[in-house]
Amino acid sequence: MKINKTNAARLLDKAKIAYELIPYEVDESDLSAVHVAASLGENINQVFKTLVLHGDKTGYFVCVIPGDQEVNLKLAAKVSGNKSCDMIPMKELLSVTGYIRGACSPIGMKKHFPTYIHETCLGFPYIYVSAGQRGLQIKIDPKELINEVRAEVCVLYTV
Repeated sequence: MKINKTNAARLLDKAKIAYELIPYEVDESDLSAVHVAASLGENINQVFKTLVLHGDKTGYFVCVIPGDQEVNLKLAAKVSGNKSCDMIPMKELLSVTGYIRGACSPIGMKKHFPTYIHETCLGFPYIYVSAGQRGLQIKIDPKELINEVRAEVCVLYTV
């Protein structure tokens, strides 16, 4: 099966970063990272989801966390230099990032936003993030991803 390169993949190629594009079966009724991990047969802790938030001081920013976790808004606000923050409304996702729900990649958004990735990513040789379209994931070394999106490694949820 031919896999069409996404904008995120082209940006990784341009930066000479090694990655793999991994297709999976999309279930429109379940766009969760948990479904993606099950479809890939991978550990849910290695399948990261990309969340876009808006802070009261800094505006938009991005959090990348393991797929079965929920971002702690107090921690996210603190690491991003805000007093408070909220997830952006779903209807704003496309206009802000250029991506749709279930296909939001931390790579190649319309503009660069401050990005924060949960520290557990460093415990794996590779993680998965959306490639920018439903049904396609990027398998990448987390250190390479951190460098490419200029992410800050931090704690974004509590266990």
